[in-house]
Amino acid sequence: MLWHKLSDINQLNDIQNLSKEQHIGAVLLFKHSTRCSISLMALNRLETKWKDEEGIPTYYLDLLNHRDISNEISSLYSVEHASPQVLLIKNGSCIYHNSHNGISVAEILETVKAYS
Repeated sequence: MLWHKLSDINQLNDIQNLSKEQHIGAVLLFKHSTRCSISLMALNRLETKWKDEEGIPTYYLDLLNHRDISNEISSLYSVEHASPQVLLIKNGSCIYHNSHNGISVAEILETVKAYS
């Protein structure tokens, strides 16, 4: 998986703008706790089943080092914080989110297809 590290709160503006581009199906945000085995399992499941040719930019947020960004994501998209958590951003809005064992590549791709 080609991850873009989300490490600066200003990147959220870039993600907002990117999500509005016609050729982008959506932008995926993955919020990960490096101390949590469930989070590691979700990350491994994503990386194993993901194909970069889906054309969906993927952003990785290390929650332990960037809780301020996680809080801003929760506020910006009106989604309660969870870890691990995945969000899909399309046209500046969250069109899908899930956490823990509910994170599914198949569901993510179905959602992107439904909004394309």
